[in-house]
Amino acid sequence: MMRLKLVPQDTAIDFFRHWKVTFGASLMAMVLSLLVFAIMGLNFGIDFRGGTSIRTEAQEPLDVAAYRDAIAPLGFGDVAITEVFDPAFGPDRNVASVRIQAQEGTEAITTEQINAVRDALQAVDPTLSFAAVESVGPKVSGELIQAAVISVALALAAVLFYIWLRFEWQFSVGAVAALVHDVVLTIGIFSILQIRFDLAIIAALLTIVGYSLNDTVVVFDRVRENLIKYKKRPLKEVLTLSINETLSRTVMTSVTTLLALLSLFILGGDVIRGFVFAMIWGVIVGTYSSVFVASAMMLQLGVKRDWSKNSGDTAGTQFGVKEG
Repeated sequence: MMRLKLVPQDTAIDFFRHWKVTFGASLMAMVLSLLVFAIMGLNFGIDFRGGTSIRTEAQEPLDVAAYRDAIAPLGFGDVAITEVFDPAFGPDRNVASVRIQAQEGTEAITTEQINAVRDALQAVDPTLSFAAVESVGPKVSGELIQAAVISVALALAAVLFYIWLRFEWQFSVGAVAALVHDVVLTIGIFSILQIRFDLAIIAALLTIVGYSLNDTVVVFDRVRENLIKYKKRPLKEVLTLSINETLSRTVMTSVTTLLALLSLFILGGDVIRGFVFAMIWGVIVGTYSSVFVASAMMLQLGVKRDWSKNSGDTAGTQFGVKEG
């Protein structure tokens, strides 16, 4: 039986033939992403902007699209409607969460606006009632933004420390450079397209960090093995060989992940579309950065060539020379 192969068994692609062009393009993309973010900012959702959360209950099955169409004419801007699932709910208890962004000049919608939302939804389902109404003010939203930034920064710091312990400091710098590249480009594309940026996107960013790190560690692990195995070969050749040896695994993992994410993007609905889009973009740039950012950075820094010797023995700790 013939097995499907996305990548030929023995590839010999020279990934570093134009490494200065690809690395420069990555730097330019990061700079442009930061400029767009500074100029346009992000389209923050209710989690970061503040607003009002309404918990509804109804006896009839929920129709999220009908709810959304009923509220749209009220002109409240960003409205997120999700069905709440709980095994404790009976068959006649259909619960939904309706979140409405803070309106200009106010921290939450007024009582009159809440009544207007109730009337609009009861026109769709007369059995609907409001079980709870809660508001999220600007102070809480600011704290959420701060916590989100800290969580991403701590994740990057933990990665730096882990790779440093697992390999060498040159590996950790390359890995973190790739992760920063992925996060900055993801923020840039969200700023350009003005896709709603909420806590789900922060979860996507942290997932992207994990995915990209996993891809980079696989390549780095093979690099370390080959550096020990081929002590006399130039660093550039060892990196190229290692990437080609792991290319089949990298492509297969990325393709299967993208197939699942594309299915969710098409069929998953509006509620998770922003999260899935961030994941799709992250898989693409994460796969790219593992080769063209992390490895290129390590090529410039040079790495330890023989781990079988004590690091204080200069005869056994030859470092790679920077490639021009």
